Amino acid sequence: MLMIYNRPGFLEEFSEAERTELFGDVDVLMRELTESGELIGGEALADPSNTKTVRVRDGVAAVTDGPFTEAKEHFAGYLLVECEGVERAVEIAASWPDAKRWAMEVRPVMSGSGTEM
Repeated sequence: MLMIYNRPGFLEEFSEAERTELFGDVDVLMRELTESGELIGGEALADPSNTKTVRVRDGVAAVTDGPFTEAKEHFAGYLLVECEGVERAVEIAASWPDAKRWAMEVRPVMSGSGTEM
């Protein structure tokens, strides 16, 4: 799984040309991954203002608004890819536009049994 991190509101700060370039880069990558058969799926996530974080301590649920409030970046979306190995997944993540400004995280998805760990 390639997890996309960026900062809320960044698109509003971009010029029209910067937005066009960003979305063009994403379109190219999505087409390449689709054509190579590596793309399994993926989704963008709703704005962090729609997020609730739930922590249970001593049997009591504490619900807070948003993701981790101390972070400026948030988990914005993900891609599921099936490729030859972690090196290829890192290569794909490095080519994603958000990696140039924020971060991409590459992490294997476990099967239902979780025996990969």
